[in-house]
Parts: sequence; structure tokens; C-alpha cells
Amino acid sequence: MRKELKPLIYNEYKDVFDVIKNLLKDNEKLVIAIDGRCGGGKSTLVSLLKEQFDCNIFHMDDFFLPFEMKTAERLRKAGENVHYERFEEEILQPLQNDTSVTYRQYLCNIGEFSQHIKVEPKNLTIVEGSYSLHPKLRNYYNYKIFITVDSKVQYERILKRNGKEKLQDFLNKWIPMEEHYFAELDIRNKCDLILDTTMMTI
Repeated sequence: MRKELKPLIYNEYKDVFDVIKNLLKDNEKLVIAIDGRCGGGKSTLVSLLKEQFDCNIFHMDDFFLPFEMKTAERLRKAGENVHYERFEEEILQPLQNDTSVTYRQYLCNIGEFSQHIKVEPKNLTIVEGSYSLHPKLRNYYNYKIFITVDSKVQYERILKRNGKEKLQDFLNKWIPMEEHYFAELDIRNKCDLILDTTMMTI
């Protein structure tokens, strides 16, 4: 049985829930991407969707670029600090063929890969994380969602979530890289739904 959401939470995400319900009526297989700004609540939304739908979820954080691939030439380009080639091969191509997915998480804190993880296909698959709408990947999705948030609220959420020391990494490195990706590749305008979570409690 699906968990009942509190009315306030449901109302905040009603557009997303309703879209997915309607799409599932017309699509035997559905792959949705949720991209957007860090601190916007992508992980929160995905947790709620997991409670409401029988789905598989894949995280772009598991496909960070290995250290040996982080060349200056590659990182100068927008969206190139994620291993999208491996994500396409290990996740999206098998999904397109309706076959089981076998992949490894890249554990960036130790610079190693996890053991292989095998996932059987379901009717609904959700891909969550920044860079999930890289041009090499976006044509695999049936529906694309962009989550945005005001910069001041973003700052406050990251400070609360990650602490003052990690906040500086976001301000000096991760946020500028994301914003370059969003702007250079026009990510927001490639999406079907834009969700602003500035006024939400994440």
C-alpha cells in the first residue's frame, strides 16, 4: 500500500504526482529525469515519489567522473564532470531495451567502484541528479523535470545540510559548475516541467 502524504506536501508536489500518474496511463514504460540546482530538493522529491510509485531510481551522484578522467580539457566543457558515457551504457541503453540493469556506483570518497548492482526493469524509472539531462542522455527520457531554487534559500539549505566547511566547496566549485552547465546547454528550457521549491519546506 502506498504511503499517504500529508496534504501540504502533496499540494506542493501535486503537479509532479499528477503528471506521472497520467503518463503511466499512456506509457507501458516511462523514464523520467529530475535535474536542477543543488539544494533544490531533488532527493526529497525522489524519496516522496518512491513512497507513491513502484519504481526504480538511479542517481547521477553514483556516476561522478573518476579522478583519472578529470582532464583540464574535459572539465572546460559544460556538463563534462559526470561519467555520462558509462551512465548511458550501463543504465539507459538497457532500460531502452527493457533488459536488466547491471552497474557499479563510483565511490568518490575513496576513488573506487562498488560491487555490481543488478536491477530488474519496472514500468517507471526515475533518474535523479544534476547532469542527468546532458545532451548525450536527454533523448532517452519520456519526461524531463527541472528543479530550481532562489540562491539565498539554496545557500541556507546547503549550510544546514552540509555544514559551513562543505558550503564553501559548493560556493566555489559545485554551484559554478552546475550553473555553467545549465546556462551553456540551456537545460531549463529543455524540460517539460519546472518546479520552483523556494517557498517549500525541504
